[in-house]
Amino acid sequence: MIKTAVCDDEKGAALACEKIARETLQKCGCSFEITIYTQSRNLLSDIADDGYFYDLLLLDIEMPELSGMEMAEKIRRYLPNVRIIFTTSHLEYAIDAFELSIFRYVPKNELETRLAPAVAEAARLISLESGKEYLIQTGNRMERIPYRDICYIVRDGKNSCFITERGVSKVRKSLQKVYEELDNTEFIFIDRGCIVNLIHVMRISGGMAVLKNGEELPISRSHVQEVREQINRFWGSRI
Repeated sequence: MIKTAVCDDEKGAALACEKIARETLQKCGCSFEITIYTQSRNLLSDIADDGYFYDLLLLDIEMPELSGMEMAEKIRRYLPNVRIIFTTSHLEYAIDAFELSIFRYVPKNELETRLAPAVAEAARLISLESGKEYLIQTGNRMERIPYRDICYIVRDGKNSCFITERGVSKVRKSLQKVYEELDNTEFIFIDRGCIVNLIHVMRISGGMAVLKNGEELPISRSHVQEVREQINRFWGSRI
């Protein structure tokens, strides 16, 4: 079930986005629910106060009360892994969308051609990630770690240490072995001793990878250019 919310203060625009999202999710064969909001504060209240959960949000940027940018920043505290697609008439917001780790940025004048592919890709990744986990199994324990929860992985002696949103887990394997087992383009080496999950990277600043949780991870000089290129490719395909 892909739970989706559409928020736009213009009812006609909200209905247009809902129609495209509904038709796209039907074509993808997904089960889904779509809720429409015309007031941004109502959406935020449902999530923050009433615990509503959404996998995907389609947000207009230019809204009274709370803009889409402000909404995204606040909602991340409650739904850190939600996919957000921005719709807007102003291209200058694209850079800010990058900073907020927005999944896609769709200009309103290209809604008919670009929103459906964005929704389809989001649905595909949501479906994949809902069941994608790294398994740690030893003689006396078994632990499953969802990929989306992994912030980064560091070398700790002969162990690889998973830093997740829930805590820390260790496995007695090399980082290279863990990287090969992950087999996912969202994970990259930023140093010989550290693998980072790109979905948690907010920006690169002063040779550091700044994560959504505020942590800063050093990028080795030999990796800086490669890391920048990989991040640009990763986010460039999503804006």
